[in-house]
Amino acid sequence: MASAVPILTFLAILAAALNAGLFFIFSVCIMAAFARLSPAEGAAAMNAINAVIQNPWFFSAFFGGALLSLVLTVLGFLQDGPGGLTAAAGGTVFLVAVIGVTVVFNVPLNEALAAAPAGSPEQAALWQRYLDVWTLWNHVRTLGALAAVGFFTLAFRQGAALG
Repeated sequence: MASAVPILTFLAILAAALNAGLFFIFSVCIMAAFARLSPAEGAAAMNAINAVIQNPWFFSAFFGGALLSLVLTVLGFLQDGPGGLTAAAGGTVFLVAVIGVTVVFNVPLNEALAAAPAGSPEQAALWQRYLDVWTLWNHVRTLGALAAVGFFTLAFRQGAALG
């Protein structure tokens, strides 16, 4: 398994970087553009994205990143040396700041937005909260994914991670 670790670490770098880029574009562009739309239009656009994003490409990067992070966290704690602990730090950060935040904060907001009647006062009120709260937690995911990229890259450089 030790010989596969550099490959797993490299794949984790790619997965975390893909997630960081996705979250970054939402934080700096997409949500600001949606804020310029009416609540009904913004909610409809976000609901469409939330439906379309559930595809094999996204799931590969998101859940693949989670699986790689879990494996590297466990292996990292079992290894001696800075590469192992650095890989474990990257995996832990990804699991908490990307997967955990998504599950605890972003997905419930997505589900509430999808359930709100289109064009209703309830949807309009939810949309304003959504813009503020969802985007805040998306910033956390962006920084978390970037931090994971940094940790995984450093682990890779510290002797090809754990290998």
